[in-house]
Amino acid sequence: MKAITARQRAAGIDGLTLEDMPYPHAAENDVIVAVHAAAFTPGELDWPGTWTDRAGRDRAPSIPGHEVSGVVTELGFGTTGLSVGQRVFGLTDWCRNGTLAEYVAVEARNLAPLSATIDHATAAALPISGLTAWQALFTHGRLSPGETALIHGAAGGVGSIAVQLAKEAGARVVGTGRAADREYVLGLGADAFVDLDHGRLEDIGEVDLVLDVIGGQILYRSAALVRPTGTVVSIVEPPRIPADNGRGVFFVVEPDRAGLVELESRLRDGRLRPRVGTVYPLADAREAFAPAHRPRGKAIIQLVKGS
Repeated sequence: MKAITARQRAAGIDGLTLEDMPYPHAAENDVIVAVHAAAFTPGELDWPGTWTDRAGRDRAPSIPGHEVSGVVTELGFGTTGLSVGQRVFGLTDWCRNGTLAEYVAVEARNLAPLSATIDHATAAALPISGLTAWQALFTHGRLSPGETALIHGAAGGVGSIAVQLAKEAGARVVGTGRAADREYVLGLGADAFVDLDHGRLEDIGEVDLVLDVIGGQILYRSAALVRPTGTVVSIVEPPRIPADNGRGVFFVVEPDRAGLVELESRLRDGRLRPRVGTVYPLADAREAFAPAHRPRGKAIIQLVKGS
């Protein structure tokens, strides 16, 4: 099969190559997915899991990408809950070969069914950003109706999903970003917007939840706004919480079929809109990784057009 491979960590993006790789093996409880569309996180070439397996053994050349949307073509021994020919999407394991390939082996529990009305490119934009937002708001943040959520990077992949989910949950939502993001964030349903270059976080008042994707001083200043019963959730670094200002949570997103099902239902009926960016063919994946070629929205690698 054709796949994008990374052979040397020091080579970075320049080391990405399109080449022939062996067809993946379906281990117990795996499925093989024919990839129709895939996505990646730009920094994953620096992740330890890209280069070593869970036992610490070198696994180069590795195939990057951890978000997938496609069709099940094979079931591993003992696999239940999915069937050959089924449309699926989800988040793959950090320490296994990824989704920038024609086929990928995935644990069945990391995938959810995908309705025929949702195109694969849109679905591939959702797993990491969507599950991160879902787990931050509801699993770790325990957001409830009537509470106030402060969402940093509200125009980005995670932030834009979080704004929509928090608003649907009945929260008051304050989004942050740069001035150019204001209308987009308000259009997603945010009740207020703060320009981090010129506005004052301290003018927001008390909040029940902070979702941080920035870290540093923004995270620390935001923590001071949280009510004693509130939570600061960061995907960047462990929050430093001033005394009597709630609790802090740092987490890394985890695969979760139940969460994917919740996100898919909202995507299907139009309650959720991922921010899809430029769509590239597999051969141009290296270009998609380059910062100069990443406009707003999630870059998508599409292997099967019109699906």
